Amino acid sequence: MTATLVAQGLAGGHAHRTLFEGLDLTVAPGDVIGVVGVNGAGKSTLLRILAGELQPQAGEIHLAPGDAFVGWLPQEHDRVAGETVAQYIARRTGCAKATEEMDAAAEALGDPSLAVGGQDPNDVYAVALERWLASGAPDLEDRVPAVLAELGLDAGRAGDPAPGDGEATSNVTGETLMTSLSGGQAARVGLAALLLSRFDIVLLDEPTNDLDLDGLERLEKFVQGLRGGAVLVSHDREFLARCVTRVLELDLAQHSNHVYGGGYESYLEERAIAKQHRRDEYDEFARKKADLVSRARTQREWSSQGTRNAMRKAPDNDKIKRRASMESSEKQAQKVRQMESRIRRLDEVEEPRKEWVLEFTIGSAPRSSSVVATLNEARVSQGSFEFGPALLQLNAGDRVGITGPNGAGKSTLLRVLLGRQVPDSGTATLGTSVAIGEIDQARSLFAGSLPLVDAFEQQVPEMASADVRTLLAKFGLKADHVTRPSGELSPGERTRAGMALLQAQGVNVLVLDEPTNHLDLPAIEQLEQALESYEGALLLVTHDRRMLENVRLDRHWHVEGGRVSER
Repeated sequence: MTATLVAQGLAGGHAHRTLFEGLDLTVAPGDVIGVVGVNGAGKSTLLRILAGELQPQAGEIHLAPGDAFVGWLPQEHDRVAGETVAQYIARRTGCAKATEEMDAAAEALGDPSLAVGGQDPNDVYAVALERWLASGAPDLEDRVPAVLAELGLDAGRAGDPAPGDGEATSNVTGETLMTSLSGGQAARVGLAALLLSRFDIVLLDEPTNDLDLDGLERLEKFVQGLRGGAVLVSHDREFLARCVTRVLELDLAQHSNHVYGGGYESYLEERAIAKQHRRDEYDEFARKKADLVSRARTQREWSSQGTRNAMRKAPDNDKIKRRASMESSEKQAQKVRQMESRIRRLDEVEEPRKEWVLEFTIGSAPRSSSVVATLNEARVSQGSFEFGPALLQLNAGDRVGITGPNGAGKSTLLRVLLGRQVPDSGTATLGTSVAIGEIDQARSLFAGSLPLVDAFEQQVPEMASADVRTLLAKFGLKADHVTRPSGELSPGERTRAGMALLQAQGVNVLVLDEPTNHLDLPAIEQLEQALESYEGALLLVTHDRRMLENVRLDRHWHVEGGRVSER
């Protein structure tokens, strides 16, 4: 089914705070609309409103046809205790809900007293059956194994540990518990749910997070091949450049929204031009106004001075000369009034609001030993997964990009190299005076129940509490953030807290594991700029293709099947 979604005059936000308003958007078949803006601008809120999960503060949403199947896939893989992969996929594709509705309608056919709102049970059942068929529920169970196999989830890759346990499940099936999967595996199951879905309109919130390059390519093919429309939130610049046909920018600083046509690269150009035009327009207005105000001030001074001179110098019996002087002063006063009138008639141009800019630097520690870490024939066994043998040396100042598929052993490499896991055979040696700073993939330093300010102070006990709050505020984490349990913060907020910690600590070995996940575009650019001036050793694990191009690297380690090769 082809469907169109039209939003008119939408406003959305949290509690009494409005994040965006007056938003108009049309999503027609073939449209892929990328939503961009700083964290907190309301991107996820907008998707929830379009999905019907959240009521707008104002405005309306229309679907044509009215029974179009709209699917919303949130950014975090919510893992419900006891839920299997198959159950998770059924829930994410809408098949589970469609099945429940059809079962309830079928039950009402046999017992009309169960019918809701006096509706005809036959009509309700016909609608529910049609939706159940459209969702793909009848053959979902048969389709799941093939897609899981296609995504390599049964290939025995288990290099990255799952949250809360020591080893990832090596063979993912429909019966595997979601809570047993690694971050990369959960991302691929989320991708499987997307590939198995049959939505008429797809709403995707950060779909690229935790996907490796193969997963990204599959996601891009899926989005590019959609017959229906899509609205997606993403901070992956390459993904946006390859997939979107239009860009909706939620500008929190200007409290405005605007749709740009022509794709992501065109958006960047148009936005820069529009931004410069707004600044030029305001500067021209301010210049004209300042000039008129200055001239009015001068005319006013001349008028006042002329009146005083006329009163002081003209003799009482020289009425003609006195009248002439007074008339001259009146002319000056008239010019002042004319100038003030011109000032009032100026079309007021509002000064562009200054955008909040994250100013980020990485704190430096004294130089470490010339050899930071070495692996000598190091091997690690994790269930059926084998890492190594690895023969590597990291020197002071080395800048290493680390790539590889999910589950290939990248996280294992980091743990062994940095002395956090002892190899089963071979040796791993850490140099002297090594000061490690890290943003790990799970943002685990800020994932507990402690208030953010307390969790931060535990990492830098030498910092005064007031200084901690001031630093976090510079990263956009203000009073309403620092007192909340850190685990309740959004992934983007936890990432910014990690960046603030890097600025507070002195480090000479920097480890970044998928640092761009959940960061907005300005913060990613700031991180890239900070890495340019950082002089210590760098280990950068990322699938962000633009970041790999933009960050200066002098070595490249590729991890696949537990083996590390240098390219």
